Amino acid sequence: MRIAPYNPDHLDAVVRLSLRAWSPVFESIQNAMDAEVYRVFYPDGWQVSQQKAVEEVCAAKDTHVWVAIDIDSIVGFVAVKLHSEDSMGEIYMVAVDPVAQGQGIGSALIEFVLAWMKEAGMAIAMVETGGDSGHAPARHTYEKAGFGLFPVARYFKKL
Repeated sequence: MRIAPYNPDHLDAVVRLSLRAWSPVFESIQNAMDAEVYRVFYPDGWQVSQQKAVEEVCAAKDTHVWVAIDIDSIVGFVAVKLHSEDSMGEIYMVAVDPVAQGQGIGSALIEFVLAWMKEAGMAIAMVETGGDSGHAPARHTYEKAGFGLFPVARYFKKL
């Protein structure tokens, strides 16, 4: 497996693997969230909004994206934003194809971008994820990489 800079030819593979990777996450979110609130967040289904989010991140000028390639297949990706005013690098999005999960690809992507952030002059790194069961593998990967949890309570109510 190697990590390479993203290019627009990778977009379709990145979108497809992201939707496969995040399917159990969004099932967990749907089970954890009030049904009416969930429908407001994802009126056309989570896949539509997530595809758009991945496409926007991959095209954004302020975001740095890399892909994990195994043989000739893209098996993961990571997107990073730098917040120079805070000397903080943010892991904005990361996904590993379910067929390749559990092989250390997510950890390799995280370690790669942490080193890149440090070289870019950042003093701290941040990543945000959900507290639901679907995000448990992500939390495990971040904790294994040395991230410490900052507890946040975020509440939603449909109006």
